[in-house]
Amino acid sequence: MLYLDNAATTPVRPEVVEAMTPYLSRWFGNPSSHHTVGEAAAAALEDARARVARVVGMRPGDIVFTSGGTEADNLAVKGIAIAAQQHRAARHVVTSPIEHEAILESVDFLRRIHGFAVTMLPVDHDGRIDPAEVAGALREDTAVVAVGYANNEVGTVQDVAAIATVTGARRIPLHLDAVQAAGWLPLAGTGADSLAIAGHKVGAPKGTGVLVVRGRVPVEPLFHGGGQERGRRSGTEDVAGAVALATALELAEAERVTSSARASATRDRFIAGVRTRVPEARLTGHPTERLPGTASFVFPGTSGEAILLELERRGVVSSSGSACAAGSDEPSHVLLAMGFAPEVAQTAVRFSFPHHPDLDADGLADQVAAAVRAVRSAP
Repeated sequence: MLYLDNAATTPVRPEVVEAMTPYLSRWFGNPSSHHTVGEAAAAALEDARARVARVVGMRPGDIVFTSGGTEADNLAVKGIAIAAQQHRAARHVVTSPIEHEAILESVDFLRRIHGFAVTMLPVDHDGRIDPAEVAGALREDTAVVAVGYANNEVGTVQDVAAIATVTGARRIPLHLDAVQAAGWLPLAGTGADSLAIAGHKVGAPKGTGVLVVRGRVPVEPLFHGGGQERGRRSGTEDVAGAVALATALELAEAERVTSSARASATRDRFIAGVRTRVPEARLTGHPTERLPGTASFVFPGTSGEAILLELERRGVVSSSGSACAAGSDEPSHVLLAMGFAPEVAQTAVRFSFPHHPDLDADGLADQVAAAVRAVRSAP
């Protein structure tokens, strides 16, 4: 089986399993407990916090461990917005229609429950946001701008430095959903005020994540209790998960430049191969400003789900888009926002490569072409 759905999840790395195992067995203590076992766990937790901080170029106090990217996005969008509402009567948020549901549903919650106004930034046919549109959307009462560093369906990478320049000039917090960017793109120096990361995208277990948020940015917690994570996320910390995430992030960052170059070369050869063999195929997302490991297409006149089933029959596992929308027969909200017709959006197929791709790009393109032919010829 050739697994090409790494944007949904990646296998846990052996080094990560080895690093976290002692905190599931010998040093299993509660890090809030004041005894040897608890203090060992607390030391490991703070070490993991410092290691994550080094990777993202922030301070250890800016690191909030979470259960994953969805919780991190929720805490950032809701927490920053509600705190801004309390501190400076802010009642406006800015985002775009191509974001992950964790951002879009959080924004909708703010609109429905807290009365926030929402500005949706337009995107072009490649899924890019114009920083000038961000500047035009900002208001005196804007609480937060929340956008994805890289899109989870089509792989388009935003000009986050330019967006951060715009928001920074107005002193409005910028939250980046960096779940797909981690391991592929630099996490330090983005200019953002907060970043969401999910461990299972970089070789850590599912259920691990982090919100990086600058200490000067007020955040209203979603979870209330014992005041762990400096009061921003109560609940007994998952020490083993924090160690796993820190280890996976360090490994991914150490290998990032090399693995991104290799994946980009494989991706480009594969894209060229599909376009040659299936002339009607259309690449979705920006042609160059895209994640190294993501190649996504629509195949007009076919069924994306049928192509996926045919590919899996041939031993290739891929997806139609976001795993968080699994089971939905609705066309991708990302592709619709980018201007694709609903019937074309429903033909989408996404291939997301591992960080160390070792595959025959031409052979894979042959398999895709064969799958498309089989679907077209089916009665």
